[in-house]
This record gives sequence, C-alpha cells and structure tokens, in this order.
Amino acid sequence: MKLTRDRIVDASMAVFGEVGYHGLSMRQVADRLDVHAGSLYYHVRDKNALLRLMADRVAQQAYDAGAEALAALPVEATWQDKIHAQADALRSTIASHPGGAVLLAGSPQTLSAGALGLMERMLSTLDEAGVPVEDRVVAADTLLSHVTGFVLQEQTEPVPYDVRPDDLTDLAGRFPLTFAEAPGGDQDDKFAKSVRLLCAGIRTTI
Repeated sequence: MKLTRDRIVDASMAVFGEVGYHGLSMRQVADRLDVHAGSLYYHVRDKNALLRLMADRVAQQAYDAGAEALAALPVEATWQDKIHAQADALRSTIASHPGGAVLLAGSPQTLSAGALGLMERMLSTLDEAGVPVEDRVVAADTLLSHVTGFVLQEQTEPVPYDVRPDDLTDLAGRFPLTFAEAPGGDQDDKFAKSVRLLCAGIRTTI
C-alpha cells in the first residue's frame, strides 16, 4: 500500500496511544507501517511536524463534530446551548483518541488550523451572546482549556497506592470540606455542571 501522510498520521496516533509523547519516535511509526524510517521524512519533516499533524487531525474532527452538534440545535437555542454543544463535541472527540487531550493541549501554539477553527467558532458564539470584546478571548480559552483538562483527567491512569483506614480518617479530619463535598457520581453530569458554571460566570460580563 502506498505510503501517504494520512497513513503516517494513522500509525502515529496508534503508537502515541500506546507509548505517549515521550515514547513516540519516527522509527516506531515506521515499524508500525513496516517501512524504513527514512521514507517517512519524505512526507513529514520531523517528530514535531508529525505531532502538529496529529493535533490538527483531532482538532479538525472536533470542529466537524461541533458543526454537526450546532446544526442539530433548534432555532431557539440559546448561546449557552451552543457552548454546551461545542464543549460536548470537543470532549467526545478528544476522548475517542488515546492521549488526545495531551495532543490538543499544545495545538494552538502550533497554529493548527483545526485548533484555530475551534477558537474562532467559540469566539463567534460569545460575540453573538454579547460578551465584551475584552473578555472574549479569555472566556473562549477558559472554556476550551477546561474541556481539554477535563478529558486529560479522564484519560490519566490512576496511580495505585495503599491507604490505611486510619490514614483516610486522619485526612478527612484535616480536610473536612474536601471529603464531605468531593465530587462523585456520573462524569457526564459533572462535566455538564462544570460547563453550566462557566457559562454562568461568563454571563456576568454581558
């Protein structure tokens, strides 16, 4: 099968999901494709360029998913509804790629067209809502960063540790509010509430 940039990105995403940022190498991608490492450089300059392509793919998929979600909203949808639609689409897209949150976190700095599209659309939604121009960028960046950070926590493997009952009792005594009000339950509900709270804060600027 002919080696193409899309095939290289496909293989890179698979390798990235297994070994993470620091473990990813052009040689591993070449091995996954059963080709010589040197042949990759005809299509991709280096590892950084490869990471940009991977981040852009995730961001572009999130942008397309957001477009579908927005199109499905009723005409009377509020700006908050549009924020939720974009946030839900972004979260589900990132979560569908192992390590997707790590990839997307750095994509704005690489001037990824997909990531810039996400920001542009969020800014447009906030503009329509009446958010002052001096607050829009911070509000949009906060929303997008929150989604990425939320998924990053979801995708991070918990570190196993042994805690004795006495330790838990001691910690609960030292940090009573944290233990009494620690969020639990369904992650979807927690995410929806977090976005509602952000929207409530943004609304105060209008």
